Amino acid sequence: MKEKAKVLDKDTLNRSLVRIAHEILEKNKGTAGLCLVGIRKRGVYLAQRLAGCLKKIEGNDIPVGILDITLYRDDLTLISSQPVVHKTEIDFNIDGKIVVLVDDVLYSGRTVRAALDALIDLGRPKSIQLAVLVDRGHRELPIRADYAGKNIPTAQTETVEVRLEESDGRDEVVIVEKNTR
Repeated sequence: MKEKAKVLDKDTLNRSLVRIAHEILEKNKGTAGLCLVGIRKRGVYLAQRLAGCLKKIEGNDIPVGILDITLYRDDLTLISSQPVVHKTEIDFNIDGKIVVLVDDVLYSGRTVRAALDALIDLGRPKSIQLAVLVDRGHRELPIRADYAGKNIPTAQTETVEVRLEESDGRDEVVIVEKNTR
């Protein structure tokens, strides 16, 4: 795969998260009843960073949970004959809460659909909102982000790679051309 373009660097990525945090606060009129749930793996890091931004702005700690959607995926058999299942770690009750589901890239909508199924199995939130760092289009399901750091129109032959300090050693978002051979 060949890197085609860098669309977010460390500074613009951080500014996007601060903007998303402000939008979350504005839409929900503060942090009352708010919690963040990150979809494993990079969604978790982004949810933790958003919680930090929200605390900096409002001064309140926001509960952050980790959601593993492996067993809820509709392509489970295509991923691996023995998929690795991680633990969902949500140590707070989501009943009646405003849950902001956080992921790195919104593409087909299938990951979010799986996450919604997993969340509903855990309780009955007042509402579920979606925050993504990148919305790249090409939806297969009627799902949209409430908050998006950047909308990046892409071709089907491209991939959007989010690289975060916590998992990849650097903060950036790049578009990569898939090998078409």
